[in-house]
Amino acid sequence: MFELDSLAKWLIALGLGVAAFGLLLFLLGQIPGTDRLGRLPGDLRFELADGRISCFVPIVSSILLSIILTIVLNVIIRLFNR
Repeated sequence: MFELDSLAKWLIALGLGVAAFGLLLFLLGQIPGTDRLGRLPGDLRFELADGRISCFVPIVSSILLSIILTIVLNVIIRLFNR
């Protein structure tokens, strides 16, 4: 039926995953230039005059992150397929 040992293992793995993700976010925050993401030329921001409604579409930032992640993942996959 349901075993507490398997639940404990899943919770430990989930906790380690969350900690690793937090460490990754911390390290990414230390890279110079990452504070400009979301404010690049081509990222669209629409606001009403009274400021109550706003819409933000980070087109260029999304494309840049997609290119970087594609390159990084391709390098990692090529290293593991040797």
